[in-house]
This record gives sequence, structure tokens and C-alpha cells, in this order.
Amino acid sequence: MIYLLFAIGFVLLIKGADYLVDGASSIAKKFKISSLVIGLTIVAFGTSAPELVVNLLASFKGSSDLAVSNIVGSNIANMLLILGVAAVVYPLKVKSNTVWKEIPLSLLAIVLAFVMANDVIFDGAMVNTISRVDGIGLIAFFIIFMYYSFGMAKNTEEDGEEITELATSKSVAYILIGMVGLTLGGKWIVDGAVFIAKSFSMSEALIGLTVVAIGTSLPELATSYVAARRKNADIAIGNTVGSNIFNVFWILGLSSIVRPLPFDAANNNEDMYLAILASLLLFVFMFFGRKQVLQRSQGVFFLLLYFGYMIFKVVTNV
Repeated sequence: MIYLLFAIGFVLLIKGADYLVDGASSIAKKFKISSLVIGLTIVAFGTSAPELVVNLLASFKGSSDLAVSNIVGSNIANMLLILGVAAVVYPLKVKSNTVWKEIPLSLLAIVLAFVMANDVIFDGAMVNTISRVDGIGLIAFFIIFMYYSFGMAKNTEEDGEEITELATSKSVAYILIGMVGLTLGGKWIVDGAVFIAKSFSMSEALIGLTVVAIGTSLPELATSYVAARRKNADIAIGNTVGSNIFNVFWILGLSSIVRPLPFDAANNNEDMYLAILASLLLFVFMFFGRKQVLQRSQGVFFLLLYFGYMIFKVVTNV
């Protein structure tokens, strides 16, 4: 049964991504809201739902390694795996606002999480913990981000792609169906993948970084792939960058408020370093070759870096 749900999960992910992109793009066109804002908010929130479910369950159960590694692993997957795949499908033109505001904000999020998690290094404390106070701080940043995003909502600059405009009720229905499909599909894939991974005696932290992180990032992967295939770079970029910001400010913040999260620096810091490096690379790539375009060659580099690191983690932790 677990294998059947695992397979059905992929179908739900792909179809859910189709519905979500169609509905969100239609609303963007109807209400003259930029696709980037839709990607940063509605799509990012919907595709981050699996991470939210996994992390809240992990927090309630006291599985801090799973909760933290899921977020860090998802952010790494978003930057390297998902943007890598999307850029290979279609080079992604990135708007100036994203280069100078959203990408740096996603970098700030992971750097802030790193500082909050390493109390021993920065405060001289005896143990590392992402506390409830840290969580409240992260939620405050999330509120600021949402305020900023909706402040851009009337930015009508578009990249000229053809978008089918649906009836408002149909667009909303598509978004809701897409979110349900993505959430169920992501959960069933994660459940099946964790079951398979545990049969190979993988640690909780490694499962969180690899299997769970990849599984919960599949909605972002499916959505960004579909958006890139349709040459909607704003949805592809906004979805991944927005999801990274959501993951840290909203999901990690909420998880640590539910229960403070002990942080294992020995196992998780090198993952934090890669997440920070990935955000830096995305920013730097905007100024090489074709300006403000994530090119296919850069997408290939992202994919090689991602799979190389995953192989390294599996080999060194087995």
C-alpha cells in the first residue's frame, strides 16, 4: 500500500502544480498583479505546505533534527536542484527587484537562522537552541516580508508571456485543488520515501536533509518545472525564492514557537554553509554572462553541486 501511495503522490504533485500555476497566473493577469508577487506569496505558500506539515509534526514529536534538517535541506534543494532544473528547461530572466531585494532577503533568512542556531559560537552558551524568542523574531521578519510583497501587488510590469485568463471562481478552485494535490502528493511521497530510507538504517538528520527535504521540495520542483516549461520565469523564480523565505521565517519560526529546537552544530552547520553558499551563488550569477539571467550552464553547475553534496553526505554518514 505504501508503494501505491508513493506512486500516486507523484501524479498528484504534477497535476497539482499544473492547476496551481494556471490558477495563480490567471489571477495575476485578471487583477493586474505581477506574476512575481503571486510566485512569492500564493504559490510559495502552497508549495511550502508539505514542509509546514512535516515540521509541525516533527516539532510536536520532539524530532528537532528532522525539523531543522528538513528546512535547511529544502532551501538547498530549492536553490540548487529546483532552480537548476528550471534553468536547464528554460533560461530564467530575473527582474532587478528580485536580484536586489528578494534574493538578498532569502540570503538574510538563512544567515539569520545560522546565527540564531549557533548560540555556543555567538553567545558563549552551553547548548545550541532555536528558542521560542528566536521563533517570534523569525515570524516578525515574515510579517515584514508579507507587507513588502503585497506592497508590490500593483506592479503591473510583466514579461509578455501568454496567460489564459480563467473565471475568478475557477482560478481560485484551481489554486485550492493544486494546493491539496501538492500537499497530499508531497505527504505520500515523503511517507513512502522515509519508510524506504529507514529500511536502510539512515539517521533522522540524514533522512531530513535528503529524503524528506527532497520529498517536501517536490511541489516546488513540479511547479517551477511547469512554469519554466511555459516560459513563466517570474513564477519559477518567485516560487523558489519565496519558498526559501517562507521556510525560514514562517515554518522554522512557527516550529520553534511550538517547541524550542535543539541544534546539532556538528551535523547541521555544514548544511547551513551550503545553503548560504547557494544563495550567494544565485546572486553572483546574476552578473556573469547574460546579466540577470540564470543560464543553462549555471543550472547544470547547480545540479552538479547539489548531487555531489548529497552523495558526499550519504557516503560520510553511512
